[in-house]
Amino acid sequence: MRALSLETIGAGKVFGSFRALDDVSMQVRAGTVHALLGENGAGKSTLVKGIVGYGPLDEGSVLVGGREQSIASPRDSHGLGIGMVYQHFTVAPGLSVAENLVLSRGELPWAIDWKQERAALDAFMARMPFKLDVERAVSSLAAGEKQKLEILKQLYLDRRFIILDEPTSVLTPQEAEEVLGLMQQLAHAGELSVLMITHKFGEVMRFADDVTVLRRGKLVGSKAVADTDEAELSAWMMGESREQQSALERVEHLAERTPGLEVSNLKVANDRGTLAVKGVSLSVLPGEIVGIAGISGNGQRELTEALLGQRPTSSGEVRVNGRPYAASRVEMQREKVYSLPEEPLRNACIAGMSVAENLALRDYDHAPLCRSGWLINRRAIRERARELISRFQVRPDDPDRPIGTLSGGNVQRAVLARELTEDVAVLIVSNPVFGLDFASVALIHRRLLEARNRGAAVLLLSEDLDELLELSDRILVIHDGEINHETVPAAAERQVLGRYMAGTEQAAQQVAG
Repeated sequence: MRALSLETIGAGKVFGSFRALDDVSMQVRAGTVHALLGENGAGKSTLVKGIVGYGPLDEGSVLVGGREQSIASPRDSHGLGIGMVYQHFTVAPGLSVAENLVLSRGELPWAIDWKQERAALDAFMARMPFKLDVERAVSSLAAGEKQKLEILKQLYLDRRFIILDEPTSVLTPQEAEEVLGLMQQLAHAGELSVLMITHKFGEVMRFADDVTVLRRGKLVGSKAVADTDEAELSAWMMGESREQQSALERVEHLAERTPGLEVSNLKVANDRGTLAVKGVSLSVLPGEIVGIAGISGNGQRELTEALLGQRPTSSGEVRVNGRPYAASRVEMQREKVYSLPEEPLRNACIAGMSVAENLALRDYDHAPLCRSGWLINRRAIRERARELISRFQVRPDDPDRPIGTLSGGNVQRAVLARELTEDVAVLIVSNPVFGLDFASVALIHRRLLEARNRGAAVLLLSEDLDELLELSDRILVIHDGEINHETVPAAAERQVLGRYMAGTEQAAQQVAG
């Protein structure tokens, strides 16, 4: 057996007067998948940083393969065969997939035999459950494809203990099944051990052998998955049983309403100049959530950027509230178009500016945030920021703190606070809960439903089918830049949706026809 066991005994970590980790003992058996659960701030990241050497523990011991080890740096953990796939990408965007994989080995000869390396990479890719073109530039990959590359990199480096941080957040059901199924298969075959950080109870119950839950830096409990259930795990995480969110009452949709958002035969090119959106047509009524399901890299990013004025269109028409719309700032303000983009710290914020300043980016030049048409009212900006921070539970509750220092969940809450105004008419949302904890997911989902019930037309692009099935009134599937399927959640079948997302169902119908 090549898989490594790993155990922490009395793990502790202190930052000044704050104890982030307090006497945590956890055992990951060799050849198993072990799930690690906990809300943001529970201590999960602190624990795994201690294991991989990015934040050595102040107290306690780490045993690898039954022997106590000193892990003071990532080099130490890598030498022990421990690797980690991080929630935030660590790939080099200016290089190709092949270059990222080969350079991840660290020590290389002064001249690389690329013919030999590509042959080895082709053989490696042939064994993997998903494929990436090794010649593609990483900068052209969508978020889901970058996540796949991160997983492939650890498998390529032959790690025997792999930590996965939210590994399937942007994968389709089939991809998630393949990835976690492969990891489970390799673990049970004795090839590796897996510690999986996730907030998806379904993944825990389906793929994990054991589970550990942390809360506020302390161990709540560990169990074999077969001996527990979602209700107990939720109670451990939250300190109380998870309340089943009662579905907010859906408003009646009247067919004769003017669509809030209407897209007709829209074509949009990608960064290479080829069409990524190929004649997409769709409409979203006021008081409706239309979800778009698709595998990363099938035109979702280009469609979103075109609708938000971040990318030019090649042809087609967009109308908002019945009027032509070119996504200028003036039009977005006039028609009350708002957005919650993917990776909000990169796409919707200025990291070095304060939370208050970021919350004012939409309307800093309008009263009451501006006086006499040009004089910024910083007191008004700060006062409104305090109110929004409180309402949307942004932590820490400091309006002067640079937004780039907040956790991903709190950045998303801040952007949500700015974009979900009371009078939003059209809301364009892309992967809104990627990598967030249960509490943040629940809050954001509720706010989206509330916006819809106030009459907003919501376009939700997501690679999480659970999210789409829970929130959407209608679901469209996009594949290769085209809408190839439409359904309603009550009639949707996950596997059928997955086949349309992969294009196999559409291809089968074309052959049959």
